[in-house]
Amino acid sequence: MNFKFIYFFSLLLVLFSCKKEDQSRLIESAKDAQKKEVIFSNINKGWVFNAKPINATSLDNTKTWNEWGLFLTELDQKPKTTIGAFQKKATELSKKVMALNNNIPLVFNKPQIQSRINIVITKVRMLDLFIHLDKIPDKEVLVLVTEINTELVNLQNQMDKIVQKNKIPLEAGESELLKMLDTTRAIPNTPIDPNLSRVE
Repeated sequence: MNFKFIYFFSLLLVLFSCKKEDQSRLIESAKDAQKKEVIFSNINKGWVFNAKPINATSLDNTKTWNEWGLFLTELDQKPKTTIGAFQKKATELSKKVMALNNNIPLVFNKPQIQSRINIVITKVRMLDLFIHLDKIPDKEVLVLVTEINTELVNLQNQMDKIVQKNKIPLEAGESELLKMLDTTRAIPNTPIDPNLSRVE
């Protein structure tokens, strides 16, 4: 009799604790869903990229530099439905930004442009990383969106500066001076081996 009572009491205790666990899980999942909704709302509001070309040079590049045009087009399309859509968009942006290093127009294939492209690549890849974390740091994501916009403006201004500089005509004799300053055309400075025979 005593054994049946202990068995019945322990069964009630197990059922009661299971109910409590279920309730705590439901409360926890409701809190988690609410947090995710707030994160989605914040990211949705702050996901604004300046994907329009800011100068004539950048606009011309969208027509001649295919990778640049595709990247700006991808930036311009904002996801709407879920955080998963933002994650897919970040992955696509990451692919498109990596392609910017391909087929850079010859006039822009300079260290200052390449370094600005690399900064944009780094920022977009960080955005892709942060948005795929289990606990998405929405504030950091929004900071990265702002930084990407700033770096895009810097890149476009640098491209425009190069184009404007190339429009300045050279003065008489300046091209010969530039050739003389070109170190790739210089005669290599190699030591002469004293053991080699010389022609006099």
